[in-house]
Amino acid sequence: MRVPIEHLREDVRLLGSLLGQVLQEQGGPELLEQVERIRRQAITRRLDPSPDHERALQELVWGLKPAEADRVVRAFALYFHLINLAEEHHRLRTLRDRECRGHPAPRPESIADAVARLRREGTSPAHLADLLGRLELQPVFTAHPTEVRRASVLLHLREVADLLATLNSPEATPETKHRATEGLLAEITALWQTEELRARRPTPLDEVEGGVYYLERSAWTVAPVLFRDLQEAVERYVPEARGAVRPFLRFGSWMGGDRDGNPQVTVEVTERTLALHRERVLRLYLDEVVALGRELSVSTRRQPVAEELLRSLHRDLEELPELASDPELPPATEPYRRKLRAVEERLRRTLEERSGGYACPEEFVEDLELVRRSLVAHRGERIARGRLQDLLVRAATFGFHFASLDLRQESGVHARAVAHLLQRAGIVDDYLALPEPERVALLVRLLEADPVPVEAEDPEAAEVVQLFRALPGWQARFGPQACSTYIVSLTESASDVLEVLWLAAQAGLYRWGQGAATSRLHVVPLFERIHELRRCGQILDQLLSLPPYRAHVRAWGDLQEVMLGYSDSNKDGGYLAANWALYQAQRALPGVARRHGCAVRLFHGRGGAIGRGGGPTERAILAQPSEALDGRLKLTEQGEVLAARYSNPRIARRHLEQLVGALLRVSLSRGPEHHADAYPRWEAVMEELADRSHRAYRALVDDPDFPMYFAQATPIAEISRMNTASRPASRTARGRVEDLRAIPWVFSWTQTRTNLPGWYGLGSALDGFVRETPGALSELRAMYAGWPFFRSLVDNAQISLGTADLEVARLYAELVEDESVRERIYGRIRQEYEVTVRRVLEVTGQRELLETSPILQRSVRLRNPYVDPMSYLQVRLLRQRRLQPDDPVVAELVFRTVNGIAAGLQTTG
Repeated sequence: MRVPIEHLREDVRLLGSLLGQVLQEQGGPELLEQVERIRRQAITRRLDPSPDHERALQELVWGLKPAEADRVVRAFALYFHLINLAEEHHRLRTLRDRECRGHPAPRPESIADAVARLRREGTSPAHLADLLGRLELQPVFTAHPTEVRRASVLLHLREVADLLATLNSPEATPETKHRATEGLLAEITALWQTEELRARRPTPLDEVEGGVYYLERSAWTVAPVLFRDLQEAVERYVPEARGAVRPFLRFGSWMGGDRDGNPQVTVEVTERTLALHRERVLRLYLDEVVALGRELSVSTRRQPVAEELLRSLHRDLEELPELASDPELPPATEPYRRKLRAVEERLRRTLEERSGGYACPEEFVEDLELVRRSLVAHRGERIARGRLQDLLVRAATFGFHFASLDLRQESGVHARAVAHLLQRAGIVDDYLALPEPERVALLVRLLEADPVPVEAEDPEAAEVVQLFRALPGWQARFGPQACSTYIVSLTESASDVLEVLWLAAQAGLYRWGQGAATSRLHVVPLFERIHELRRCGQILDQLLSLPPYRAHVRAWGDLQEVMLGYSDSNKDGGYLAANWALYQAQRALPGVARRHGCAVRLFHGRGGAIGRGGGPTERAILAQPSEALDGRLKLTEQGEVLAARYSNPRIARRHLEQLVGALLRVSLSRGPEHHADAYPRWEAVMEELADRSHRAYRALVDDPDFPMYFAQATPIAEISRMNTASRPASRTARGRVEDLRAIPWVFSWTQTRTNLPGWYGLGSALDGFVRETPGALSELRAMYAGWPFFRSLVDNAQISLGTADLEVARLYAELVEDESVRERIYGRIRQEYEVTVRRVLEVTGQRELLETSPILQRSVRLRNPYVDPMSYLQVRLLRQRRLQPDDPVVAELVFRTVNGIAAGLQTTG
């Protein structure tokens, strides 16, 4: 039984009432009345979308003076921020209620649920133990420009969330509730008085600080909890495999390392990022060791300790004479406390980079293991499984680097740098003019040779060389795990990867000779467009067939990482074609790796919106082919998704346990054997659907008038100017749609309530197939019922379709000056939307969109009337801005509507 929805309604009413009180205090009764009048009219217009009600809402909103518009938009945006927290709190309350009722069955979509299912399905202990030995989940935090809220606003919202939890606590007294309510009023007032727009673009180091906040707040808290969840689940359901449980969580980051299209990410920025990561995690270890020392009060008068521990302690006191003479050193009868005091001292020296510190995290872990082994050997196993185990798990998870920093750069930058260096060295005059086979042959020969002693004169090439030369020193100072992955975006061919390997060789990071190699840089191709996704298996096969590259992969334990780009592939080929190309890549790449005697780890570059690979994460994992995972999952957590999933440790735990549970299930899945005969036929259908969808999508975006329509019917120009991230919105300054990054592309369509990247082309594909193929609808229904991939594809499109509003999108279309272009392009989008909705309902057997997701369906219906006024106002402001492009007041108001609509829709891009 669910927690009654009435609890959520009570929270919404309370927060709405408190906001009303603050609005009246801050803006007078006229502000509250103005907001209420607009709200009531928006609801009336939704209940009866007649021209009269439409016109009445327009008159109310479009008649606002600039100062009034500013306050109204801020009021609606603040309302959504508060309601979003209420919904988050309700999710947590529902989870807590399930746990408190003590269900004998594990919580659905949890780690225990996955292990129990695998046991019921006949998974052997040996198979589970084998999977646990390679199980690895690595979320990678990125600073993509989808988080429009300032850090100051996020911090106030977290305070509101904590106060709401206090208010609803079963243990809250009347006095506690009164103080929590007063605290809520204070925080809402602070939010009202806080400027929500950034005065400047965040720097890369601002973004690094943001990422560290989520690492400290949630990742650090959740890592040992998830380990314990898996440990206890295996002990309960498959005790024979208990010895295989090991820490499986790792965290990565692009913040401070991703230089693709971002000239602000320099060598200095990357070095400062690595130093900051190390400092912050070492300080956390120090706090934990001090707390653990307080707990481990075991006395040798009550229980002996291991001899190896005493010998280790003796060495510590010899090597750290200041510690031996410290009057506050615990007595000899408390050896665990003494040992932890030595650990504390070594951590301090590590932090300060003084002698006597730890040379590597493995030395730190070994000291903790000495304590653990001694406790277990002397009847202290329960003590060892407490805070000490948590610290050991954290040490294995975070090392001394906190999060592994991935470096990324676009392939063309490397090609130009290599061409410059080879021309300077007199090896080849024009490398860029060489055909691909000649490039590959030349790079293979160069990988066999000694490094080329040449300096770069070109600034771009010099920056590349400086980065590679800095890497060996960083790895020596911060540890190999701190920065050992280099991602090559826009990979189109084998030479794109070999160029990076050659640059690494020039810095001493790669050596090959006599058939063997040493390599300290994992080179990761990123395939992110339809053509490359279709060819990625061939490209990997070519690379692994080259002796120097195969030796490089062997040096990495026969594991090749490959990244797949969800955002750019969608922008390139449309929703259905991109998803099918990604699915095929996930099947092809593991097969290629197996043929060459190695394994592949797929890195999923997913965003928050459906058009960027978003949607329910567990469903997405379960829809992947089982061979694509094999116990390893690496994926990006981008922009606003970070705040949604990692601001609250309990939400973070729920998100990560769903990922782990799905990863376990898919990796040991036996596959849908009852549909095995249908799969070849279904894949042929998908090929046809993808082709139809791709043609429909390209027909739209290749229309000569489409760039003008997109520029005028969306707020793309304004979004590109917003201070949301350090990286520019476009790869180039040419202003072409193809140069625009996928994030602002999706962001713009989301603001207009079109959600085009999350569905366009699907309708044409389904409609054409059904009309031209006998029995097609029955086949599609069978695919929906029996193929997780196709079901996920359709259901995710439902989310985009169900949250879109083509009537609102029509208002934005009216901004297009050329009437014929406006009617033709909007008409095509509207027609595609309607046919997509009709065919999706036929395939799913539903009467209306989101019928199987009633909570989301209800949320959309309740939110729409509150989002509408901001959409109407944004349209008016965009029209005014194009008449007065230099008016700063209008520009600022547009930015405020962008923030407000994003809060109402709970997504940007």
